[in-house]
Amino acid sequence: MATKETSEAQAFETVEPIGKRVLIRKDEDKKETKGGIKLPDNIEIPTITGRIVAVSAEIETMPEIPLVQYDKVLFNPKGAIPVDFEGDNRLFVVEVENVVAVFRKA
Repeated sequence: MATKETSEAQAFETVEPIGKRVLIRKDEDKKETKGGIKLPDNIEIPTITGRIVAVSAEIETMPEIPLVQYDKVLFNPKGAIPVDFEGDNRLFVVEVENVVAVFRKA
């Protein structure tokens, strides 16, 4: 039989966006240019792309907003709210208006 302390330590914490928002895992910043030049550790090319981890229940019911889980998106980082959920802090809650493009295969 598990004690209360043990069950709380094993509880899995999730983040669910509310309203017209999505949860995005930002792609890693690039440490190399397209030409193959490696950048010093203190210089990185910032990325504003990522994968949608979760969409709010409101967005799921809105067919005019074509965003689904696992979509690769381009987003405006100014409106992104960082989620201090994991060590590398790559999760962000982003309003739908700040998602500016979705990458689709032809």
